[in-house]
Amino acid sequence: MIKLENLSKTFVKDGNKIEVLKGLNLEIARGDSLAVVGVSGAGKSTLIHILGTLDHPTGGSLSIAGQAVFNWNEKKIAAFRNRTIGFVFQFNNLLPEFTALENAMMPAFIGGRHPKEALDRAMRLLTDVGLEHRLKHKPGELSGGEQQRVAIARALAMEPEILLADEPTGNLDTETGKKIEDLLIALNAEKKITLVVVTHNRLLAERMSGRIGLRDGKIYDF
Repeated sequence: MIKLENLSKTFVKDGNKIEVLKGLNLEIARGDSLAVVGVSGAGKSTLIHILGTLDHPTGGSLSIAGQAVFNWNEKKIAAFRNRTIGFVFQFNNLLPEFTALENAMMPAFIGGRHPKEALDRAMRLLTDVGLEHRLKHKPGELSGGEQQRVAIARALAMEPEILLADEPTGNLDTETGKKIEDLLIALNAEKKITLVVVTHNRLLAERMSGRIGLRDGKIYDF
């Protein structure tokens, strides 16, 4: 499903080159789950942004479902990302002026889906994550765990084949975080969504079918 070949990423700051990722080779099969672990600054978030086509590598290649996505123009990449990849971040990035239902509908609107289709799917997804009673509440009226469940529903709005989660439980208490973990594991098992999770949480990492570590921009066995 996802294949990296000799992938690298270099940033330039004040005239100095900073190598964040160095020649990564990795394959993730369709329907697998993978944890990416490592200390802060190891390149985990950079990697997941490249996997999600939000950032471009400096060298090497990324293919998703056999397609070399960075050979496309930005418009085609954005359309592919919208229909293929869902994102869940530590800070859920919900739009504060919109309700839970409106936030969950947003990717479908962007993807050009019919409003009724977008509405019906968002309602089903929010029900699936246990928020059928919170549809009209805005993010500021929801708990941290509820906000993250809205973010997961939003990530699934376009029925993506890939779900990328960057520290999805890092901003939650232990009990709430465990519920979010269970939800992600269930989505991977039941819907066969390819799941990649960046995490500092060793217990969450051990629940994934595969694990890698990042250190000094390179992969090591975890």
